[in-house]
Amino acid sequence: MNIRVINWYRAIPALVAALAVTACVTQPPQRGPSPSGPSPEPPVEPSPIPPPEVPEPPVVVPVPVIPEPVLSAASSALVVQAQAQLKSKNYPVAASSIERALRIEPGNPLLWIELGKVRYAEGNHVQAENMGRKAVSLSKAPQASSSAWRLIADSLRARGKTKEAQEAAAKAESFR
Repeated sequence: MNIRVINWYRAIPALVAALAVTACVTQPPQRGPSPSGPSPEPPVEPSPIPPPEVPEPPVVVPVPVIPEPVLSAASSALVVQAQAQLKSKNYPVAASSIERALRIEPGNPLLWIELGKVRYAEGNHVQAENMGRKAVSLSKAPQASSSAWRLIADSLRARGKTKEAQEAAAKAESFR
């Protein structure tokens, strides 16, 4: 008995190998659903989709903010003094106060506008227009430019130059 058992164990590996070879040769690979249920689908790789075209944003050029001119403390005090003198119709002294302020800040358009107002009040409309034009040439800020053009328009109107006054007034409004 023992001999037969030993022979049987020797035949098992050969039998298993023979069955495996036969199973591979005689059975075609299965396609479609398997009897145990649907087979998992192979993973689908996403096709390379180009990103959506985003239109270029428009080029926006920032408008520089130009600060309005301001008066120094000394110039401001002289302007306040000149305005009081202007109210009392002391035109030469008011002009003198503004001219002192102009020696401190010759490039400040606000002072040229103030001197133009003094000249306008004393009836010197040509000088008032010239002061307004000087202020326009110095000013880059909208509010000061608008004030200067209003002074020019008033001076031209006082001299009877209506068409030029209207053009100057339109320029003054364009800065608002």
